[in-house]
Amino acid sequence: MAAKKKKRKWSRKITTESTFPPRGTFKKKAVKVARTMASKKVSPKGIGSGIQMVQMYINRAGKNLEAGQKKELEKAKRILQKKKGHEKNDGKPTRSKKKSRSSRK
Repeated sequence: MAAKKKKRKWSRKITTESTFPPRGTFKKKAVKVARTMASKKVSPKGIGSGIQMVQMYINRAGKNLEAGQKKELEKAKRILQKKKGHEKNDGKPTRSKKKSRSSRK
């Protein structure tokens, strides 16, 4: 019988032309990760690309990411989102309130 070929993850094929954060960035506390990812040196296109890099790291690490480290990275992502202006309540997007018909007049 032929040996089974190990299935590779789709995320392994992703390449990027963007800059790379310094080695060990994602192992630090949330505030330091957020500060590094918000810098123009690491994210020249803005904070949004920093948020994407943190999320990509979480996705690529998958089940191998320790719970404490994942919590810190999620916290860093929330810090970056607040800095960018994506205020959220308990992880849920805010909705605009519709005015009632009586108050429109």
